[in-house]
Amino acid sequence: MRRLTPVLALGALLLTALPAHAADALAHRDSYGTKAPYAPGQNPRTYQRPPAGFTPVFTENVSRHGSRAATGSEDGDLILALWDKAEAEGQLTARGEEFGPQVRALLDAMAKVGYGNLSGRGKEELRDTAVRLQRRLPSLFERIASDGEKIDVVSSGQGRAVDSGTAFAGALADADPALKPLIGPARTDKDLLYFHKAAGGAAYRDYIAHDQRLADTLKSVTDRPRTHQAAAGVLRGIFKDAFVEQITDQVPAAQAVYNLYAIAPAMSEESPDGQGWGMERYISRSDAAWFGYLSDAEDFYEKGPGFSDSDITYKMAGVLLDDFFEQAEAKRDGTSDLGAELRFTHAEEIIPLAALMGLPGSTEPATPGEPYTYADNSWRGASVAPLGVNIQWDVFQKGDRYLVRMLYNEKETAFRAGCRPIAKGSTFYDLDELERCFGRG
Repeated sequence: MRRLTPVLALGALLLTALPAHAADALAHRDSYGTKAPYAPGQNPRTYQRPPAGFTPVFTENVSRHGSRAATGSEDGDLILALWDKAEAEGQLTARGEEFGPQVRALLDAMAKVGYGNLSGRGKEELRDTAVRLQRRLPSLFERIASDGEKIDVVSSGQGRAVDSGTAFAGALADADPALKPLIGPARTDKDLLYFHKAAGGAAYRDYIAHDQRLADTLKSVTDRPRTHQAAAGVLRGIFKDAFVEQITDQVPAAQAVYNLYAIAPAMSEESPDGQGWGMERYISRSDAAWFGYLSDAEDFYEKGPGFSDSDITYKMAGVLLDDFFEQAEAKRDGTSDLGAELRFTHAEEIIPLAALMGLPGSTEPATPGEPYTYADNSWRGASVAPLGVNIQWDVFQKGDRYLVRMLYNEKETAFRAGCRPIAKGSTFYDLDELERCFGRG
């Protein structure tokens, strides 16, 4: 695997569109890990034009669900139990006095949305992405409408993925009402889009549950003096020193604060003023960055490139990569009546797919015995798989020749090393070249 830098930067456009405090917080988006909210990776005015005579005939994508509420209240419950005790004993700092009510309000908002469900921001992320897709390929969607081609919508079947598909398809129909009758009823395919929990993920699940090297590596990454230093720093911002010293499990308590910090931007629309929850006030940038690194390390080893001598974390994503090829090949071969294939899934599928495909940021595994660090590996959860992350292939035709362009978080992205574009610097590839490069046929 070759080393590449991550493709996704937040971009000045997003920063200027956000309230000042939110823009400042998201400028440090790596600290949010895979809970970072979505941002498109490229200005649409800068996309390369297809070669002369080529017209778009098909598009397909896979998207992670959008921003959501936390999947449960455990973090809030844990830290509020400590907060209530500290309040009763007069052991809160001045800032800590504001923390408890803020957390309770955030938990109430998440309960109202439904734990694990799409937030207002998440629905907006998917709607906006759909609108940009339609604007990127207007002639394709005109063709779909005029020829009566179908648009297939498929998901993992999990609520937030289903709702993401609904939001995306609805926005596409709103952008071009002629598409509405062509959008098929949403269907579920767990083998394709929830493979880590399906039959194809059995060996992977055994690895997560029983691999001693994995457990030892994650322990070595986490159980460092810096982790305990960061934990104490987080807790001392909320509780007085004497109370912090009484907390026997400081790391889980501080991680609970970090987890609330990380999920808060995804819930920004549900905040009282719609501007955000201000959870960044309760964790320093350096401590948030450290806990973000720990979160990234877990995802790297459990879902991403992992160890250099094993493909157990991403081999199972082959079913999804195969589907990308099969859909494009069916279009080329004249056996498909689809104009678009829209898939909605989860980080557990996107992260291994990125590693299998060798997407930017996911090209380098860790050497056993040399733990993953930010200093020597470009993998970042906020770039590889933020909330709403998407991978898209657009197929263009001229006669009997078919070209493919890939977008990753809406940024034109080269295929992996060894795949030859039609010209140096081009983002367009012959479909038969990609078949050769990926060992198909």
